[in-house]
Order: sequence, then C-alpha cells, then structure tokens
Amino acid sequence: MLARLRALYGWRANLTAFGLGLLAALALPPIYVLPALPLAFPGLLALLDGAPRARVAAWRGFWFGFGLNLIGLYWITEAILVEAARFWWFVPLAVPALSAILALFVGAAAGAARFAPPGWPRAVALAGAWVLGDLARQFVATGFPWNPLGSVWEFPGPLGDVFIQLAAFVGVGGLTLLTVALALTPALGRRWMLGGAAVLAAWAAFGIVRLRQPMPAAPHLTVVLVQGDVAEGQKWNRALLISIFQHYLRLTREGVAKSGGGPVAVVWPETASPALLQQDPVARRLIMEASGGNPALVGSVRFDRAGRARNSLFALVGSGTIAGIYDKWHLVPFGEFQPGWFRIGIQIVPGGGFARGSGPRTLHVPGIPPVGPLICYEAIYSGEITDEADRPDWLVNITNDAWFGNSTGPRQHLAAARLRAVEEGLPLLRAANTGISAAFDARGHELTRLGVGVAGTLQVPLPPPLPPTLFARFGLLIPGLAAVAAFLTGLLARRISARR
Repeated sequence: MLARLRALYGWRANLTAFGLGLLAALALPPIYVLPALPLAFPGLLALLDGAPRARVAAWRGFWFGFGLNLIGLYWITEAILVEAARFWWFVPLAVPALSAILALFVGAAAGAARFAPPGWPRAVALAGAWVLGDLARQFVATGFPWNPLGSVWEFPGPLGDVFIQLAAFVGVGGLTLLTVALALTPALGRRWMLGGAAVLAAWAAFGIVRLRQPMPAAPHLTVVLVQGDVAEGQKWNRALLISIFQHYLRLTREGVAKSGGGPVAVVWPETASPALLQQDPVARRLIMEASGGNPALVGSVRFDRAGRARNSLFALVGSGTIAGIYDKWHLVPFGEFQPGWFRIGIQIVPGGGFARGSGPRTLHVPGIPPVGPLICYEAIYSGEITDEADRPDWLVNITNDAWFGNSTGPRQHLAAARLRAVEEGLPLLRAANTGISAAFDARGHELTRLGVGVAGTLQVPLPPPLPPTLFARFGLLIPGLAAVAAFLTGLLARRISARR
C-alpha cells in the first residue's frame, strides 16, 4: 500500500494527501479516534518519499494540513451564522481560508523533512519540523495554536488523565512531537513499532506514578461558577439587558446558597454583565449583594481613557469596590479586532474593535488566593498564560462559547484549557456562557462540568496548586529545543552515519 502511495504524482497525490488529512482529523477532540493517526501519517510519509523535490513535498504537506484543519475548524462557520444577514458571503470563505493559512505550516514542515534521508531520519525530521510549525503558528499574525496534535490524548476519563501528565514536563508541544513520531512508526517496520509500543507503555507508567503522588492541602474556598445560557443573539439586545442581568443575579444567589457556607468566590463568564461595571456602582453593588458579600470575578466590557473598548474581568469585593481589572490581551482577529493589513473596504469589526491588554497578570483579591485570569481563547496559548514573576495559585478561564453552538468548538476549547492546568501545575476553573463550564485540578483531572445549553451553577472546592512544573519554569523552550534536536537529527543522520 505504501509503495502505491509513493508512486502517485500530480493531482492524485495531492488528493490523497487531502484525504489523509481528513482522516487524521478524526483523532482530534472530541472524537478521539487515535488509530486514525497511524493510518494517516505513514501515508503522508510515503507521499513525501515519492516527491521528486522538496517543493512537491511541501505542496503535498499543504493538502494534508488543509484536510486536517478543514475538519478541525468547521465550527467557525457557526460564529458567522450568528450574524448571517451581514456576513453570509463569508460562510464559504472563512474556514477554507483559515485552513489554508494553517496548512502552510504543515507544508513547510513537509518540505523541510524532504531534505532528510528516507526512513527513520525523515520521520524524525518530520516530527520535529511539525512541532516547529506549531510553535510558529502560535506567534505569526497574532497566532492561532488551535488543535495541536498533542491534544488527542486529552480524552475524558482516567486514561486521559494518565497520558496528559507528561505535559507538565514537555508541554503540549512535547506531546505533539511524541504523537507524530509514534504515528509514523508503522511506516518504519516492526522493530520501530515495538519500540513505539515500549515508549507508549513508559509514557503510561509515568502518568500513573505521577497521579499517585500526594496532593498538598487545599485552601478553604468554594468557587461558584455561574453559567447563564444566554443566546449570542440576545446578549446585546437592549430590550433584554435588565432581564439578563437579573437572571445572572438570581443564579448567583442560588449558587451561593448551595455552597454550604464558608468562604466563597463567584465567577461570571466573559462579557456576562450587560452593565458597564467600571462606571455603574449600582450594578456592582447588586452583584455583591447576590454573592453574599463574597468576592466576585465578573466578565464585562469597559472603556479606557482613550475611549477604546476592552474585554475585561472585574474583581469585585465589599459593597462593589473594584479590587482589580484584567484586560484580554490575545484578541481574536476579525472577531475582536480587524488587523490593519486587512483592507478590502469592509469594516467587519465595528468601532475598531477591542484594545489589547498588557499581558498575563496575577490578581491579588482580598479573600481569595492569587488568581491568574484567562479570557476566552487565551487558554489555548501554551506557555503564555501566567505572570512568571508573580505566579498565581489558580487559573480562572471565563469564556463565551455561545458563538459556536453545540459543535466541536467548545469541546476543543475545553480540551486546551485542561492541558494548561497540567502544564502549569495549577487548578483551572472555567465559567462559560452556554457551556462548557468545568473545573480541573492541578493535574488536569476533571472535577465537575456543566454542559452546553444549560443554565445553572457549579460549586467547586478550590483544589490546591502544585509546585511549579518543569514546563512552568522553562515554558516553550522545552518543546522548542526538542523539536530542533529531532529535526537536526533527521537532517544530519546521513552525515553522522558516514562518519561512524
């Protein structure tokens, strides 16, 4: 079969690469068909082996990446359909265009791997180049590191807990490196497959041992996560602003009443408050009354001194005092701001969009441990979520996934957030407008969740933090150096063998 793939050329080879990318996408959350990877990646390697030049290999890699991302990102269409009357013309363009951009990184990795000798050197070079491409797409053009292949191990339940523990040392980039390398072993023969099985067994053993380590004592605090389940089309309807605000106040009172007494912190989702809290002391006071005077972390829009809107989290205490504000700094292109280079005469984001925050920050709020806020898709940025000079004790992710409906989008977003907990060794609690709200301890074990399309609250005893993990100390340097080492090993394998 692989020999037949190597013999393909022209559009047949490109179409096959596209189909293999579609197949590989089945391994992504929330489907988790992991056997799709050892079927798809050997086929990709065979197509690279059969490419006469690196440029042809890059083109085949592009089509593989295009198929992978086309399936993985289909949910973006849901966001456009929320305002279909204005942006209907964007529906057939958005997902293919974004998939093509992300496919460029896969194409570059495939073209670079073609310079390595065939066999295991090319497989190792491809794994390393793939991760380098992932790291690049985290930063290029504001970055969009969605669906790294390391996330395929994040399946729910105890088995998923086991396999994601390695992320505390190597991050999701390191998991991706291992994932691609293991997926390529069927193309290298039985001995390599046995070696891959041994690596997989050692990986599982490591996860089991780490999960059995004792946890520190937990702080005495219950976090009430509020999920309003407000449809995106209603959030900014002026006629509904008061009823939506009252809805959140009612849920907050119910959630605090169910907490059983003791210290409590309340968390509302991204932009949950229709009131502009910075200039509305009455709204702040009503929130604090509903929370029983306990600290509240509330998502709301604010306007800075220059009149620019900011997507913010407010920390409220007492009778409505603002104890801290965090502004989102990883903004969504074309959703929260319109890049300056995009000039087609159409203003997609009204009013210039949101202004960017200053970066990761730890809020010190009276009555709760130091907290690191993450707003929406900031949770997908591995290694960029905490203030390294002021490490928090827990992470809170507020988000509004109502844009994406009951699709794979909210579930992939949740998977990314879970991996951030493991990487940093910090519990992560997530409040989403229409789901999925959830809580994870510092090892990524799911404690509870509230699904899509449900209004309600979760009462979560705040788990303890772990000491800084290896990844928390060194961040993206670890997967970056590992990827460079893998790529250079594959590239220089022939010269090393010749010298020996």
